[in-house]
Amino acid sequence: MWEFAPLRIPMIRRLQTLAVSHFVFCFLALAATCTLLTIYITLFTSYWPITTAYLVFLFLDRNTPESGGRRSEWVRNWSLWKWMSDYFPCTLHKTVDLDPKRNYIFGIHPHGVLCIGSFTHFSTNGSGFSHVFPGFTSYLTMLPFWFKMPFFRDYVMSGGLTPATRKAIKHTITRPGGGHICCIIPGGAPESLNARPGDVVLLLKQRLGFLKLAITNGVPLVPVFSFGDHALWEQKPNPPGSLIRRFQDSSQKWMQVALPVFHARGIFQYNFGLIPYRRSVHTVVGEPIEVPQNSNPTSEDLMSLQEDYINRLRAIFDEHKSKYLPEDCKLIIN
Repeated sequence: MWEFAPLRIPMIRRLQTLAVSHFVFCFLALAATCTLLTIYITLFTSYWPITTAYLVFLFLDRNTPESGGRRSEWVRNWSLWKWMSDYFPCTLHKTVDLDPKRNYIFGIHPHGVLCIGSFTHFSTNGSGFSHVFPGFTSYLTMLPFWFKMPFFRDYVMSGGLTPATRKAIKHTITRPGGGHICCIIPGGAPESLNARPGDVVLLLKQRLGFLKLAITNGVPLVPVFSFGDHALWEQKPNPPGSLIRRFQDSSQKWMQVALPVFHARGIFQYNFGLIPYRRSVHTVVGEPIEVPQNSNPTSEDLMSLQEDYINRLRAIFDEHKSKYLPEDCKLIIN
């Protein structure tokens, strides 16, 4: 039987649902919508000079995303993001104070289906990042090809998002004066295919790029665990080797986009839809790992840092699991 949302609920809950609906639309469809509208206006309307001028600007501005982007604190402080954070709610916890005179790399786990915790905490001020980490500016990374999408790229840059490229990451972590945090999700889009209620499955053992960047630049590495981010949607079973998983792996390989088949609730009913469940997300920022600078790290250096990093990440999970996850939930690192 279908369960519909009550007609009489507090306005703030409606605003929270609206905010999350906006995010889901932006994540899934805004880039395609902006691209198709740009093509249509350019080819079939009298407003083509506007979009043509923008496309020229897009070409001239092509290096901006890898040079820190064009963030807007006004956008990051929209009430929309506070409503979105309170929908779940999302809570940001720090275990130690960080030195605002230094730069850091945050490794965030898990990816989840749509990176709810990562986006809310580090690409907006909805959960109070500026109060939890005063004196710091966060830059969340995402797939580079999104920054080629007209208009969409300007919107995501306003939140402080930058491409997940070596050049962009190095630009952030080597900025003078300190106080800059590059937030990386090492599992990337492939990890989203494992996001569902139950055990937390991470893709980490083959992810060495962010470790090498930390070593070559001598930047402290901070493990971050987002409890509950994996359980905000249900996902169609896709065990390795299944037909659907082979298709998803192929699409990831050729298009750089994972295609998880997920669902949760709707806007006006609770049985089915793309709106996530109202489940808490607690993101715990661990202690920094000091990384000595080494311009030419060996494979042994990388493996040693990876072992330390994984041990620290497991320690965060073991310490806080009883507060935020079911007792039988396990952490699986592949």
